[in-house]
Amino acid sequence: MAGQGTPATALLTKQRVAHALHSYEHDPRHESYGLEAAEALGIAPERVFKTLVAEVDGQLAVGVVPVTGQLDLKALAAALRGKKAKMAEITAAERATGYVAGGISPLGQRKRLPLVVDVSAQDHETVYCSAGRRGLEVELAPAELVRLTGAVVAPIAG
Repeated sequence: MAGQGTPATALLTKQRVAHALHSYEHDPRHESYGLEAAEALGIAPERVFKTLVAEVDGQLAVGVVPVTGQLDLKALAAALRGKKAKMAEITAAERATGYVAGGISPLGQRKRLPLVVDVSAQDHETVYCSAGRRGLEVELAPAELVRLTGAVVAPIAG
């Protein structure tokens, strides 16, 4: 798909990972990027995952959870063998990942941050996550998402 290249899509192509891109018209007034994606694409929201950047013991880390839930910061810290976690500042998240908020992909981030994918991803044959910009989702097998990001899989959705 011409004109949709992002670091995430470049990584998927380079690694020859089976995936599908799904684009939709992003509405800036929508309250939830993830729920908007599920509605626009007509898919179950528990298959759409949001990428959230947090700080675990002062270091940036990423939690990938279904858009139907919240990131459990204590569980994220535990999964990364840390003590304390809090949400990262948006500017720090954008700077570290190279993506804008609402379009942060777990794939192809500028800095490779420790990443945890919620265990519920394994309940689905494929999951959706941001492909690196608002209005563009990538569908891929959860095992590929875990492999490409070096993720830990743990129950981190609250």
